[in-house]
Amino acid sequence: MKRDTFHELQSRLELKFKQLKLLKQAFTHTSYVNEHKHSSIEHNERLEFLGDAVLQLLVSEYLFSAYPQRPEGELTRMRASVVCEPSLAQFAERLDLGAHVMLGRGEEQLGGRQRPALLADLFEAFVGAIYLDAGIDRTRVFLEAHMFPFIESNDYGLLVKDFKSKLQERAQHNGLGPVEYRITEERGPAHDREFVVEVFLGETAYGSGVGRTKKEAEQRAASQAWQSLSTE
Repeated sequence: MKRDTFHELQSRLELKFKQLKLLKQAFTHTSYVNEHKHSSIEHNERLEFLGDAVLQLLVSEYLFSAYPQRPEGELTRMRASVVCEPSLAQFAERLDLGAHVMLGRGEEQLGGRQRPALLADLFEAFVGAIYLDAGIDRTRVFLEAHMFPFIESNDYGLLVKDFKSKLQERAQHNGLGPVEYRITEERGPAHDREFVVEVFLGETAYGSGVGRTKKEAEQRAASQAWQSLSTE
Protein backbone atom coordinates (compact mmCIF):
# COMPACT_ATOMS: atom_id res chain seq x y z
CA MET A 1 0.00 0.00 0.00
CA LYS A 2 1.47 3.31 -1.00
CA ARG A 3 1.66 6.26 1.32
CA ASP A 4 -0.95 8.24 -0.64
CA THR A 5 -3.33 5.30 -0.22
CA PHE A 6 -2.78 5.44 3.53
CA HIS A 7 -3.61 9.13 3.35
CA GLU A 8 -6.76 8.54 1.30
CA LEU A 9 -8.01 5.83 3.64
CA GLN A 10 -7.44 7.87 6.78
CA SER A 11 -8.97 11.00 5.27
CA ARG A 12 -12.05 9.13 4.07
CA LEU A 13 -12.61 7.46 7.46
CA GLU A 14 -11.60 10.51 9.51
CA LEU A 15 -8.69 8.73 11.18
CA LYS A 16 -5.11 9.81 11.77
CA PHE A 17 -2.78 7.01 12.80
CA LYS A 18 0.18 7.95 14.97
CA GLN A 19 1.74 4.56 14.19
CA LEU A 20 1.50 3.97 10.45
CA LYS A 21 3.20 0.61 10.95
CA LEU A 22 0.03 -0.64 12.67
CA LEU A 23 -2.13 0.51 9.78
CA LYS A 24 0.11 -1.25 7.27
CA GLN A 25 0.13 -4.42 9.36
CA ALA A 26 -3.67 -4.44 9.54
CA PHE A 27 -3.80 -4.59 5.74
CA THR A 28 -1.07 -7.20 5.27
CA HIS A 29 -2.39 -10.69 4.54
CA THR A 30 -0.38 -13.80 5.40
CA SER A 31 -0.07 -14.63 1.69
CA TYR A 32 1.84 -11.38 1.13
CA VAL A 33 4.26 -12.12 3.98
CA ASN A 34 4.83 -15.65 2.68
CA GLU A 35 5.97 -14.20 -0.64
CA HIS A 36 8.22 -11.60 1.03
CA LYS A 37 9.98 -13.75 3.61
CA HIS A 38 13.01 -11.47 3.85
CA SER A 39 10.87 -8.45 4.67
CA SER A 40 10.35 -7.24 8.24
CA ILE A 41 6.65 -6.66 7.60
CA GLU A 42 4.16 -8.51 9.85
CA HIS A 43 0.84 -10.03 8.81
CA ASN A 44 -2.43 -9.05 10.43
CA GLU A 45 -3.47 -12.21 12.29
CA ARG A 46 -2.49 -10.97 15.76
CA LEU A 47 -4.37 -7.71 15.15
CA GLU A 48 -7.33 -9.79 13.98
CA PHE A 49 -7.29 -11.66 17.32
CA LEU A 50 -7.27 -8.38 19.25
CA GLY A 51 -9.88 -6.73 17.06
CA ASP A 52 -12.28 -9.61 17.59
CA ALA A 53 -12.11 -9.07 21.36
CA VAL A 54 -12.52 -5.30 21.03
CA LEU A 55 -15.57 -5.77 18.79
CA GLN A 56 -17.12 -8.25 21.22
CA LEU A 57 -16.77 -5.68 24.01
CA LEU A 58 -17.95 -2.58 22.15
CA VAL A 59 -20.82 -4.30 20.34
CA SER A 60 -21.93 -5.74 23.70
CA GLU A 61 -21.79 -2.26 25.23
CA TYR A 62 -23.82 -0.82 22.34
CA LEU A 63 -26.50 -3.54 22.54
CA PHE A 64 -26.71 -3.26 26.32
CA SER A 65 -27.51 0.47 25.99
CA ALA A 66 -29.62 0.32 22.83
CA TYR A 67 -31.89 -2.54 23.95
CA PRO A 68 -32.41 -2.12 27.72
CA GLN A 69 -35.40 -4.48 27.81
CA ARG A 70 -33.72 -7.44 26.09
CA PRO A 71 -32.62 -10.39 28.30
CA GLU A 72 -29.06 -11.74 28.36
CA GLY A 73 -29.69 -14.69 26.07
CA GLU A 74 -31.26 -12.52 23.39
CA LEU A 75 -28.45 -9.96 23.61
CA THR A 76 -25.95 -12.79 23.14
CA ARG A 77 -27.71 -13.96 19.97
CA MET A 78 -27.93 -10.39 18.70
CA ARG A 79 -24.21 -9.86 19.24
CA ALA A 80 -23.42 -13.11 17.44
CA SER A 81 -25.40 -11.94 14.40
CA VAL A 82 -23.30 -8.76 14.22
CA VAL A 83 -19.83 -10.10 15.06
CA CYS A 84 -19.91 -12.89 12.50
CA GLU A 85 -18.22 -13.38 9.15
CA PRO A 86 -21.07 -12.30 6.81
CA SER A 87 -21.79 -9.12 8.76
CA LEU A 88 -18.14 -8.13 9.25
CA ALA A 89 -17.48 -8.76 5.56
CA GLN A 90 -20.33 -6.37 4.72
CA PHE A 91 -18.85 -3.69 6.96
CA ALA A 92 -15.47 -4.16 5.25
CA GLU A 93 -17.13 -3.88 1.84
CA ARG A 94 -19.02 -0.76 2.89
CA LEU A 95 -15.69 0.90 3.77
CA ASP A 96 -13.98 -0.49 0.65
CA LEU A 97 -11.22 -2.02 2.80
CA GLY A 98 -10.53 -4.82 0.34
CA ALA A 99 -9.12 -2.33 -2.16
CA HIS A 100 -6.22 -1.62 0.20
CA VAL A 101 -5.20 -5.09 1.43
CA MET A 102 -1.78 -6.41 0.39
CA LEU A 103 -2.08 -9.95 -0.97
CA GLY A 104 0.22 -12.57 -2.40
CA ARG A 105 -0.11 -13.23 -6.12
CA GLY A 106 -1.97 -16.51 -5.64
CA GLU A 107 -4.52 -15.03 -3.25
CA GLU A 108 -4.99 -12.08 -5.59
CA GLN A 109 -5.66 -14.38 -8.55
CA LEU A 110 -8.20 -16.34 -6.51
CA GLY A 111 -10.19 -13.17 -5.86
CA GLY A 112 -9.11 -12.68 -2.26
CA ARG A 113 -10.20 -9.04 -2.20
CA GLN A 114 -13.82 -10.14 -2.49
CA ARG A 115 -13.62 -13.23 -0.27
CA PRO A 116 -15.94 -12.80 2.76
CA ALA A 117 -13.66 -14.62 5.22
CA LEU A 118 -10.69 -12.45 4.27
CA LEU A 119 -12.76 -9.26 4.46
CA ALA A 120 -14.19 -10.18 7.87
CA ASP A 121 -10.68 -10.86 9.21
CA LEU A 122 -9.49 -7.59 7.68
CA PHE A 123 -12.21 -5.62 9.46
CA GLU A 124 -11.23 -7.20 12.79
CA ALA A 125 -7.55 -6.43 12.20
CA PHE A 126 -8.36 -2.83 11.30
CA VAL A 127 -10.37 -2.39 14.52
CA GLY A 128 -7.48 -3.92 16.48
CA ALA A 129 -5.06 -1.44 14.90
CA ILE A 130 -7.32 1.53 15.72
CA TYR A 131 -7.55 0.32 19.33
CA LEU A 132 -3.77 -0.01 19.74
CA ASP A 133 -3.09 3.31 18.06
CA ALA A 134 -5.81 5.49 19.58
CA GLY A 135 -7.45 3.62 22.46
CA ILE A 136 -10.91 2.36 23.30
CA ASP A 137 -12.73 5.71 23.14
CA ARG A 138 -11.54 6.48 19.60
CA THR A 139 -12.40 2.95 18.51
CA ARG A 140 -15.91 3.42 19.89
CA VAL A 141 -16.27 6.67 17.93
CA PHE A 142 -15.20 4.85 14.75
CA LEU A 143 -17.78 2.10 15.28
CA GLU A 144 -20.48 4.65 16.12
CA ALA A 145 -19.84 6.25 12.72
CA HIS A 146 -19.26 3.19 10.54
CA MET A 147 -20.89 0.18 12.20
CA PHE A 148 -23.64 0.84 14.74
CA PRO A 149 -25.89 2.98 12.48
CA PHE A 150 -26.07 0.13 9.96
CA ILE A 151 -27.52 -2.55 12.20
CA GLU A 152 -31.19 -2.95 12.96
CA SER A 153 -33.35 -5.22 15.10
CA ASN A 154 -35.87 -7.70 13.80
CA ASP A 155 -37.69 -10.70 15.23
CA TYR A 156 -34.65 -12.92 14.78
CA GLY A 157 -31.89 -10.70 16.16
CA LEU A 158 -29.91 -8.09 14.25
CA LEU A 159 -29.35 -7.59 10.55
CA VAL A 160 -26.85 -5.42 8.74
CA LYS A 161 -28.70 -2.78 6.80
CA ASP A 162 -28.09 -3.11 3.09
CA PHE A 163 -30.29 -0.56 1.39
CA LYS A 164 -29.18 -1.58 -2.10
CA SER A 165 -30.57 -5.08 -1.52
CA LYS A 166 -33.72 -3.69 0.09
CA LEU A 167 -34.29 -1.32 -2.81
CA GLN A 168 -33.73 -4.09 -5.37
CA GLU A 169 -36.29 -6.31 -3.63
CA ARG A 170 -38.86 -3.52 -3.41
CA ALA A 171 -38.37 -2.51 -7.04
CA GLN A 172 -38.90 -6.10 -8.19
CA HIS A 173 -41.88 -6.64 -5.91
CA ASN A 174 -43.63 -3.44 -7.03
CA GLY A 175 -42.66 -3.68 -10.71
CA LEU A 176 -40.81 -0.35 -10.66
CA GLY A 177 -38.30 -1.30 -13.34
CA PRO A 178 -34.56 -1.99 -13.22
CA VAL A 179 -32.39 -0.29 -10.58
CA GLU A 180 -29.51 1.70 -12.01
CA TYR A 181 -26.83 3.77 -10.23
CA ARG A 182 -25.30 6.67 -12.17
CA ILE A 183 -22.29 8.71 -11.09
CA THR A 184 -23.29 12.32 -11.70
CA GLU A 185 -20.22 14.02 -10.28
CA GLU A 186 -16.70 13.32 -9.03
CA ARG A 187 -15.09 16.07 -7.02
CA GLY A 188 -11.93 16.69 -5.03
CA PRO A 189 -8.31 15.59 -5.59
CA ALA A 190 -7.41 11.96 -6.25
CA HIS A 191 -6.40 11.30 -2.64
CA ASP A 192 -9.62 12.82 -1.28
CA ARG A 193 -12.21 12.02 -3.96
CA GLU A 194 -15.94 12.35 -3.39
CA PHE A 195 -18.61 10.72 -5.55
CA VAL A 196 -22.18 11.85 -6.19
CA VAL A 197 -24.53 9.08 -7.31
CA GLU A 198 -28.17 9.08 -8.39
CA VAL A 199 -30.30 5.94 -8.34
CA PHE A 200 -32.93 5.37 -11.01
CA LEU A 201 -35.85 2.96 -10.99
CA GLY A 202 -36.70 2.65 -14.63
CA GLU A 203 -36.25 6.17 -15.94
CA THR A 204 -37.18 7.95 -12.70
CA ALA A 205 -34.56 9.25 -10.23
CA TYR A 206 -35.57 8.30 -6.70
CA GLY A 207 -32.57 9.33 -4.64
CA SER A 208 -29.02 10.61 -4.55
CA GLY A 209 -26.05 10.08 -2.28
CA VAL A 210 -22.55 11.39 -1.66
CA GLY A 211 -19.66 9.24 -0.44
CA ARG A 212 -15.91 8.81 -0.36
CA THR A 213 -16.31 5.64 -2.40
CA LYS A 214 -18.76 4.68 -5.13
CA LYS A 215 -20.19 1.94 -2.90
CA GLU A 216 -20.78 4.36 -0.04
CA ALA A 217 -22.48 6.87 -2.35
CA GLU A 218 -24.64 4.12 -3.86
CA GLN A 219 -25.73 2.91 -0.41
CA ARG A 220 -26.73 6.43 0.59
CA ALA A 221 -28.62 6.95 -2.64
CA ALA A 222 -30.39 3.61 -2.14
CA SER A 223 -31.23 4.57 1.46
CA GLN A 224 -32.81 7.82 0.31
CA ALA A 225 -34.78 6.05 -2.45
CA TRP A 226 -35.95 3.28 -0.12
CA GLN A 227 -37.14 5.80 2.48
CA SER A 228 -38.87 7.85 -0.23
CA LEU A 229 -40.73 4.76 -1.42
CA SER A 230 -41.67 3.91 2.16
CA THR A 231 -43.52 7.22 2.55
CA GLU A 232 -45.46 6.94 -0.72
